[in-house]
Amino acid sequence: MEATALSVGKSVLDGALGYAKSAFAEEVALQLGVQQDHAFVADELEMMQSFMMEAHEERDKSKVVKTWVKQVRDTAYDVEDSLQDFAVRLQRPSWWRFPRTLLERRRVAKRMKELRAKVEDVSQRNVRYRLIKGSGSNATAMAGQANLIAAAIFGVEEARRAAKHENQRVDLVQLISKDDKDLRVIAVWGTSGDIGQTTIIREAYANPDVQSKFPGRAWVRVMHPFSPKDFVQSLVNQFQAAEGVENLLETEKTATELTQEFNRFVNEKRCLIVLNDISTIEEWDRIKKCFRNKRNGSRIVVSTSQVEVASLCAGQESQASELKQLSEDQTLYAFYNKVFGDTRDLVDQENPELIKERKQILKKCDGLPLAIVVIGGFLANRPKTGAEWRKLNENISAELEMNPELGMIRTVLGKSYDGLPYELKSCFLYLSIFPEDHTISQRRLVRRWAVEGYSSERRGKSSNAIAETYFIELKNRSMILPSQQSVYSRKSIDSCKVHDLIRDIAISKSMEENLVFRLEEGCALSNHGTIRHLSISSNWKGDQSEFESIVDLSRIRSLSVFGRCKPFYISDKMMFLRVLDLEGTIGLEYHHLDNIWKLLHLKYLSLRDCDDIDLLPDSLGNLRQLQVLDVRGTRVNALPKTIIHLRKLQFIHAGWQSDYVNQEKDSLMSRCLAGACICAICCLPILYEIDGPFHKAVTRRDACTFACCVAFPALMTGVYEEKGATVPRGIRKLKDLQTLREVNVGRGSAVLQDIKMLTGLRKLGVTGINKKNGPAFRLAISNLSRLESLSVSSAGKPGLRGCLDGVSSPLENLQSLKLYGNLEKLPEWIKELPHLVKLKLSGTRLLEHDAAMELLGKLPKLEILVLSWSSFQGEELAFKSLQAGIAFESLRVLRLAGITNVKSLKFEEGVMPKLERLQVSGALYNEIDFSGLEFLASINEVQLRVSFLWDRERIEAALDSGTSWDKIEEEERQEHALKEGELKKKIQDQLARNANEPILTVR
Repeated sequence: MEATALSVGKSVLDGALGYAKSAFAEEVALQLGVQQDHAFVADELEMMQSFMMEAHEERDKSKVVKTWVKQVRDTAYDVEDSLQDFAVRLQRPSWWRFPRTLLERRRVAKRMKELRAKVEDVSQRNVRYRLIKGSGSNATAMAGQANLIAAAIFGVEEARRAAKHENQRVDLVQLISKDDKDLRVIAVWGTSGDIGQTTIIREAYANPDVQSKFPGRAWVRVMHPFSPKDFVQSLVNQFQAAEGVENLLETEKTATELTQEFNRFVNEKRCLIVLNDISTIEEWDRIKKCFRNKRNGSRIVVSTSQVEVASLCAGQESQASELKQLSEDQTLYAFYNKVFGDTRDLVDQENPELIKERKQILKKCDGLPLAIVVIGGFLANRPKTGAEWRKLNENISAELEMNPELGMIRTVLGKSYDGLPYELKSCFLYLSIFPEDHTISQRRLVRRWAVEGYSSERRGKSSNAIAETYFIELKNRSMILPSQQSVYSRKSIDSCKVHDLIRDIAISKSMEENLVFRLEEGCALSNHGTIRHLSISSNWKGDQSEFESIVDLSRIRSLSVFGRCKPFYISDKMMFLRVLDLEGTIGLEYHHLDNIWKLLHLKYLSLRDCDDIDLLPDSLGNLRQLQVLDVRGTRVNALPKTIIHLRKLQFIHAGWQSDYVNQEKDSLMSRCLAGACICAICCLPILYEIDGPFHKAVTRRDACTFACCVAFPALMTGVYEEKGATVPRGIRKLKDLQTLREVNVGRGSAVLQDIKMLTGLRKLGVTGINKKNGPAFRLAISNLSRLESLSVSSAGKPGLRGCLDGVSSPLENLQSLKLYGNLEKLPEWIKELPHLVKLKLSGTRLLEHDAAMELLGKLPKLEILVLSWSSFQGEELAFKSLQAGIAFESLRVLRLAGITNVKSLKFEEGVMPKLERLQVSGALYNEIDFSGLEFLASINEVQLRVSFLWDRERIEAALDSGTSWDKIEEEERQEHALKEGELKKKIQDQLARNANEPILTVR
């Protein structure tokens, strides 16, 4: 509990101190004449932060320290809330500025004196009770204890027990020399000191068999701070020495020459590299970028004194094994990839019953490495029989609670939380907001962390960029897991889930601190004090009086609703609310947003996938602190004009997401008739009742505004068939915008002129591109040099044809490109995108199949390719080899969705050497003929999610002949089951011939 309080307290202090020392806060203090009190509070916060750091190192178990830490945390909350409130309210324009300023001066001065007294009192308690005793022998003892805890977490104890039980230890020489074409990392960690560790590695490094297998050898001690140039220079020197070169770089080489020489060795020769004294994972992250898997069997041996670093260097799926050693007083362990290892498995692989039971247990562990390690260690001392595994599988929940050895899982996972840096602890506890088995998008989580203040700008990186590194670090530590829907790239995953055991820890720790409260069926109806984050579950059925009696709404910083939204959830009593996340809620309507303009501190507003929202109030312009506006997946066709006043907006998501592109538009006559119906709304004497399209709170003016300014223009111009939303002129004023999607520009080029001026944009999505606005669009994107993601869409038969040719300057930083609509031929500038990682084509109807595939196959960094809904014309998709080079050399994920007319899918030998996952989904008319799956050298999984469309002609003929509908339906189901079975068998037969032994997943 104390460690949790410290972590939360330090995160809060970071935010409070950052705000207190900001230039704007100091300017406000000067303006109001409270600069002396403000400076004192800032200085005291800094001192309290130092006390917190010392307390965190010392981990004193005193109840007094715990109480003091909580008081510091609560004080920091008060200071941050108050300072921000002063700033926000003084920013609001008023014609009665002078009298209001006088009133504000008096109110702020009084509040600042109260804060000063409170901060001073909390600070003095540390001196009064001598809470922080300093470091020394206690710190040393704690460091040793932390090391032992870390060893238990990363499987060392289980490896020791298994080695003792089976009298089996791995040999480092055998691990290094093992025949395997992939680049492999072996990390060595020990408890006997650097000398014994170095001796063991030296013995293997100097082994004659090892030297004969590795022409390139190098032993490098990593310097602190790390110097990339010195590192590469040392490697090149030793590589050349291994070749017998006498004059080892008598003259210093340039960076280019060093790079060429280094690449020559690493790419062409089998290398053995020993890296000694790596102390942090950040050092390893910088080093590993130098090495690419050229499948020549190279090895990297990492020697480290940190067990956590050893595990992370070897990879997320690593295992620990005890090494054969020179003497009994040395205890060393090797961490290496499970695929690479050659140790005896826990079960008899010849016994299908054991394999089945084992898979069931691993499925319940959900792939969580820490849980698998502990269960594996437990079973190592049990009889390896099917009955034993089945017993554990059937009673795993009870075993976790009752069995002391399996109960270690929760203890070990708890220690993994304790080992997190304090900034990650707060982010981890934040995960308890989300329901069980909930898929959490990286976008959603990272942006919430940033606006909440859990990440802050530093070293030239934005708060969102820092939050992304936190997300990746939690993934690397197995605290979050990739979801089944997640798409992988080199950088990260785009969605995650939290394992049930991990989530239990997050909930218990956050409840200790009153950080997160989950409002759900059966929760206590007493006041829970100062709750910072409120999460409302779908099963809570309480009314407004119960809602307001449970928590103090005035201190809520975030509100997240999962289920049905009720009007009183969005209360103007939530005066400090920063995050309002209503993503996916049911029943949210326009009138529920009546009081949203009063939430002056709101920074994050998400109405994503709230299907009943079709209009946003003009009062949205009052939210001057808003940074994220997400109305993706709603019926909002136009954003209000007032959003141009929200100068802090960084992310705007609008429109709706669909791979399908309309090929036909409604006729002008049908649109005119529909427009007449819309205009009639303005003439109705009485508006619809509450269960109709409008609520009784909606005025006639609101209805007319919606009908005349949104629905009618969208209908008559045909832009309603596009999947974007229109934005007002003047959006160029939002200079902080980084993301703008999906914007409908089909009504003219004025908005494109605005977009052209948003030079800070990194992600842009536009719909409604046509031949008229095509030139303005090309000029706009040519001016956006920082653009990393671009999505372009156009409905109708002309679609994007001829609209994308002739971009004046290549988009050098573009990493993601999505094209929706009839294109027929790929633009030539696509081949000039050196950093393109993800490409999606939908409804593009490309004609020149071979030419398009050759262009795509030459993209050097393309990792994810998505082809859907008639992306290519014809009945065949063929991925062929190139005359020069390797086709799709970097591709890792291939997704084929909605390929209804495709009958043949072919892969030639040598293409896609790194493809790991093939996904095929959608409805099919005919069975697809797969061929060449056995040639995909790195394929791990084929995911098949298809269904077969009913044969309309056969059904009509059967109906004409008098066959009953029930019989027709049963025959169709049998036919579809037969087709699905045959398709599955054909794929399995090809995969059985693949040396990588991939699996087939059918959903």
